Amino acid sequence: MSFWSRYVVPPLINCACGAKPIRYQRRKIVPRAQGVVLELGFGSGLNLPYYDAGKVTKVYALEPEEGMLVRARKKAKDAPVPVEVLPEKAEEVSLGAASVDTVLVTYSLCTIPDPHAALEGARRVLRPGGTLLFCEHGLAPDEKVATTQAKMERWWTPLAGGCRLTRDVQAMVTSAGFAIDDVETMYLPSTPKPLGFNTWGAAHVV
Repeated sequence: MSFWSRYVVPPLINCACGAKPIRYQRRKIVPRAQGVVLELGFGSGLNLPYYDAGKVTKVYALEPEEGMLVRARKKAKDAPVPVEVLPEKAEEVSLGAASVDTVLVTYSLCTIPDPHAALEGARRVLRPGGTLLFCEHGLAPDEKVATTQAKMERWWTPLAGGCRLTRDVQAMVTSAGFAIDDVETMYLPSTPKPLGFNTWGAAHVV
């Protein structure tokens, strides 16, 4: 792991993903989690304040990056819900089949090397009737913005911890065997359009 990815990227991502517009998005989706939860890409635990402690019994916090794990473990100790940190890749989740009620992924599908494998793993661990909750940024519907995203991605991805701007969130979810129950999209305010096209909602296993 390079000095950049271990010591520079984590605080940068923590700052960016803790910005006010993104905090507002987290409030829309995280409180919907219930039961036993698997959070993919836990990062530094920015979702923790928004879990409903009356509905969530445990959170498996999956985070593979060494630079983030120190922050993740620290936040887990003071969490409002029981948290177990799993230092694993989302594509290789070790939980058993049908073991969780909710899978939550926020601002992580952009950086996971193989998001399809990660979402297939999510499908495997969800119990019958379970829910996938997602809130992500990705490919914009406007051609001009999408073109800018493609151009930016060449230098943005290596600087931003592998973050990709051109992934189609809804297409990723459905191609992994989910049916979308509800979905909303918007450009985040006070955010450059190439970085700020957000998609959030819920899905179930087909």
